[in-house]
Amino acid sequence: MQRKTLSTKTQFFLTLFLVLGIWFLLFLAKNNASEYVILILNLIAINVIFATTLTFINGITGIFSLGHAGFIAIGAYVSSLLTLPIEQKEMSFLIKPLIYPLNKVEMSFFPACIIAGLVSALFGYIVAAPSLRLIGDYLAIATLGLGETIRIIANNTWSITNGALGLKAIPPYTNLWWTWGWAFVTVLVIASLVKSSYGRALKAIREDSLAAKAMGINVFSHQVMSFVLGSFFAGIGGALWAHLITTIDPKSFMFVKTFEILIMTVLGGLGSISGAIIGAAIYTVGLEFLRVLEAPFSIGSITFPGIPGMRMVVLSLLLILLMLFWRRGIMGRRELSWNGLYNFLRRIRFSSRGDRA
Repeated sequence: MQRKTLSTKTQFFLTLFLVLGIWFLLFLAKNNASEYVILILNLIAINVIFATTLTFINGITGIFSLGHAGFIAIGAYVSSLLTLPIEQKEMSFLIKPLIYPLNKVEMSFFPACIIAGLVSALFGYIVAAPSLRLIGDYLAIATLGLGETIRIIANNTWSITNGALGLKAIPPYTNLWWTWGWAFVTVLVIASLVKSSYGRALKAIREDSLAAKAMGINVFSHQVMSFVLGSFFAGIGGALWAHLITTIDPKSFMFVKTFEILIMTVLGGLGSISGAIIGAAIYTVGLEFLRVLEAPFSIGSITFPGIPGMRMVVLSLLLILLMLFWRRGIMGRRELSWNGLYNFLRRIRFSSRGDRA
């Protein structure tokens, strides 16, 4: 059966209807769903941002980065310090006062998010410029060290981050519109970039950097820009996350945070934006279902004690199994598309006709 393609106009309207449908469902959820369901929906959107940015860096560009939690931490701290009321800053910073001018600044959420993303992008550039001259395992170790370095700095700079005490009573600005709006912008920007000539250059670098360089592609410049863009949106996601949970400290940004995002990207398919979205949704919902393992439960007449942290043990085993038996993940490097869905439905229709015949 010959494949057919939909017109660009048809695909545009289908995408528009899909976006409007998602917005309508979010409106219903905001007005009818419980606070717990709304929390899960917010976490799904934030994890979509995290997974998409790591997929862009690791899967599309081929940079094996393990320092994503560091950029999330920068975004979370910057936005929190910019939006915290001045009175709250005076009460929180007891050991050492907050430095000037942060102790006199209080701004609204949107500019704080943008500044958080820009600061994360700046640190991304500072890190990428020397680190991306390394290759393979050396690059992974360097980015891993970056994430830990940022966490340790946050743990000891009392006059900026309040040290191990962290920041409390962060204004709860994050809601469904902010999280899903930023998730949409993140996916739109990165997906558009991947489909452009710039994205094709990034994929060429991923496949063979030497061949890409021989073709005239500035490998180092492209890698730095992709790292900076991923850092920017990771900082935005960190800002949203901080204003959702309303309290952060250095322990919130340990390596396990990067590990969780890595599970999402590998589960969905390392190299697929669609896979990143699917992996983030499955991971977020699955993590909630696994809470039963951390509380006492019974199977028949046998009672099992709850074990704190068992969820992460199960997820670690899941990642190991994925790497051993299903490395491509759900989507591999494929993307969901209207043309793919249209041809899939046509195949089902033709096969059903053949069965009837």
